[in-house]
Amino acid sequence: MRTSLPRSLVLGGAIATSLCIGYALGAQPHMDEAIAILQSARAELGKAEPNKGGHREKAIGMIDQAIAEVRAGIAFAAGH
Repeated sequence: MRTSLPRSLVLGGAIATSLCIGYALGAQPHMDEAIAILQSARAELGKAEPNKGGHREKAIGMIDQAIAEVRAGIAFAAGH
């Protein structure tokens, strides 16, 4: 399948524009991925045996704080 140069340029421009609009509207793919990874880590810690001298619980609390900070960063970026 062969595509003409003008059609490729229009398609490329449309893709670039949609990416720019997404970022302008507050898309935060790296921050969103960070939240997903932190939530996964929290779930794994939740499954672990609680025989870690309180360190597992402390780690869960720190992950909760990290998730809150990432969400606050997303909210801040959306407002500026």
